[in-house]
Amino acid sequence: MELTGAEIVVRCLQEERVEHLFGYPGGAVLYIYDEIFKQDTIQHILVRHEQAAVHAADAYSRSTEKVGVCLVTSGPGVTNAVTGIATAYMDSIPMVIISGQVPTHAIGEDAFQECDAVGITRPCVKHNFLVKNVKDLAETIKKAFHIARTGRPGPVLVDIPKDVTRDRCRFEYPQSVAMRSYNPVVKGHQGQIRKALNLILQAERPMIYTGGGVVLGNAAPELNRFVDKLGFPCTNTLMGLGGYRASDRKFVGMPGMHGTYEANMAMQHCDVLVAIGARFDDRVIGNPKHFSQNPHKIIHIDIDPSSISKRVKVDVPIVGDVAETLRNLTDLLDESFGKGQGTNAKALEAWWHQIDEWRKRECLKYKTSDELIKPQFVIEKLWEVTGGDAIITSDVGQHQMWAAQYYRFDRPRRWLNSGGLGTMGVGLPYAMGAMLGNPGQPVACVTGEGSIQMCIQELSTCRQYNLPVKIVNLNNRYLGMVRQWQQIEYGSRYSQSYMDALPDFVALAEAYGHVGLRIERPADVEPALRDAFGKHRDRLVFLDIITDQTENVWPMVQGGKGLTEMLLGAEDL
Repeated sequence: MELTGAEIVVRCLQEERVEHLFGYPGGAVLYIYDEIFKQDTIQHILVRHEQAAVHAADAYSRSTEKVGVCLVTSGPGVTNAVTGIATAYMDSIPMVIISGQVPTHAIGEDAFQECDAVGITRPCVKHNFLVKNVKDLAETIKKAFHIARTGRPGPVLVDIPKDVTRDRCRFEYPQSVAMRSYNPVVKGHQGQIRKALNLILQAERPMIYTGGGVVLGNAAPELNRFVDKLGFPCTNTLMGLGGYRASDRKFVGMPGMHGTYEANMAMQHCDVLVAIGARFDDRVIGNPKHFSQNPHKIIHIDIDPSSISKRVKVDVPIVGDVAETLRNLTDLLDESFGKGQGTNAKALEAWWHQIDEWRKRECLKYKTSDELIKPQFVIEKLWEVTGGDAIITSDVGQHQMWAAQYYRFDRPRRWLNSGGLGTMGVGLPYAMGAMLGNPGQPVACVTGEGSIQMCIQELSTCRQYNLPVKIVNLNNRYLGMVRQWQQIEYGSRYSQSYMDALPDFVALAEAYGHVGLRIERPADVEPALRDAFGKHRDRLVFLDIITDQTENVWPMVQGGKGLTEMLLGAEDL
């Protein structure tokens, strides 16, 4: 039986068991939309901007272990999607983007709504395809899903000209796909794993440093077993929060620019650092020269060989799947412990004593107030009200860091934020994608009055699909992180960081058909949150929380500084 290209696209998505498709129609993809109309196995979510379609698909993937899928039209549809694609690329999120293109005969002729989608997206995708023949369509989509989800994951774009969606051919969806040029290594080298084991057993001041690779590789159970077996201190990066449970004493907090004092000091002064699914980026280790000035041995486990020794030279590189490598390493530990060959218990006790001394600095302590709402207090109350088990999405800025610091994540895929690209506007569409992928789960979007306005039109999408997201708007009337940097680095010259024409968010939420609440006193924070998750559990609730304008995120490592050169508060300025 022959099918049109549009029918093939839909059949391929059904073969991949896609349940939700985020998109926005346009001329180049109308044949595909016509076929979507004729079926009922895939639910299409009509967003209000293509950027939100990609963000929502991104969060759907982050929170479910599935490949998120979105559909956009040619020209401005693709260019509007680029920010979302780059966001997913920087955080290694598996996703397939299907874009429409002008007919093949018109490519290169500056046709209406034409742009070079392959050229524009090449720097921010794992791979992309332009399909010029309908006979190649099914195999290309199969390759796209395979590339997106294997190895180091990432977004893959499939650009389909309009005439290809109209043309016909026989349909057969490949059961498997083989590409000579793409064979990611999965199994870690046993010799390297044994070298790592020896270093771990000899360590006197060990540290386990984990990143988003643990979450993306579904390796949290293996990581928890590994850390508990060793009794070593563990830190999760911003992207790795929830990989190791925050409620355990062995968790020393997040490292890096706004990490805890104890995590940064331990990272700097350890003698053996076990890096798992992390990439030593600038926001985590600060100045590489400063980080490398203390002698230490580094073990680095990662699926992506290009990430190893990219910024910091490592001693024992292990390329492979994080979960499988941790299982192998833990099994070897069991063997060694069974033979009486354990870790250096006496040295480890002394190391923990030092870490506990650093902990006494209480670097996350803040001054409470009965008059002004402290943003840290709001996050603590959010954690209490949700029992620490909500899916938390965030935008980018001070509120993002406070959420990471004060909401203690015990499970992976509960914390969704833009780490690598730092994209404002992701919070609300992330919450939409998370809620569709996890029906029945409470989802809260922690945002600020600057970020929320970047994709605020998605309040309409939430209304259409009855998505009862709870928006926690930490409203300090500033672009808070910009203001903080301007205060510290630019002589308190607050250039264009003050938001002096804000909407009435309560009225705006109500205009979209939702519940709006304005909270101005600390005593009202917890009751409002309980109402949002209780009385209004089935409604979207916009909590506009007026917070202290002067509050800054501490600790802080300034650009170009080392991890131990932290500012712990205003007194260090």
